[in-house]
Amino acid sequence: MLILLVVLVLVVLLVGLVVVGFNRLRTADVGAEEALGGIDVRLTRRADLIPNLVETVKGYAAHEKGVFEEVTRARAAVQTAAAGNDVAAKAAADAALQESLVRVNAVAEAYPDLKANPSFLELQTQLAETEDQISSARQEYNDAVATLNRLVLTIPWMFLTGIAGVHKREFYDAPEGQQAAPAVEF
Repeated sequence: MLILLVVLVLVVLLVGLVVVGFNRLRTADVGAEEALGGIDVRLTRRADLIPNLVETVKGYAAHEKGVFEEVTRARAAVQTAAAGNDVAAKAAADAALQESLVRVNAVAEAYPDLKANPSFLELQTQLAETEDQISSARQEYNDAVATLNRLVLTIPWMFLTGIAGVHKREFYDAPEGQQAAPAVEF
C-alpha cells in the first residue's frame, strides 16, 4: 500500500512537471511569436508611410524616377516578408527599404524648399519615431527568443520540446549599419 502511494505521488509529480514544462515552453514560444508580430506591425507602418513621403518628394524631384521605383520595390518586399515567418527575409527586406529611404533623403537634401515643407517634415518625424519603434520591437523579439532558447537548451525543459512542438529560434539581427535609427536631417 505504501509503495503504491509513493508510486502514485511520483507519477503525479512527473505529470505535473510535464504540464508545467509544456506550458512554460509554449508560453515562451507564443511570446516570441507575438514579439515577431510586433516587428511586422512596425515594418508595415513604415512601409505605409513611404508612399506619402515619395509623393511629397516627387513633387519636387520628379526626374528621380529610379529612386522612387527602388522605394516601391523595397516597400513591396517588406510587405511580403511581414506576411511570412522567415526572420532573415524580414531583416533583408528591412535593410533594402532602409537603403531606399536613405536615397530618398539624399534627393530631399538637394531641395531646400522640400526640407521646409510641413508635410515632408511631419513624415520625416513619423518615420524617425517608427524607426525607434522598430528598434525597440527588435529588442523585445530578441529578448523573447533568448528566454525561449534558454528553456529549449536547458534540462529538464529540453526533454519536453518535442511534446510542446517548440524549437530554438533565430535572433533578429539588424542588417549591417542599422543597429541605430538613421539620422534625419532637416
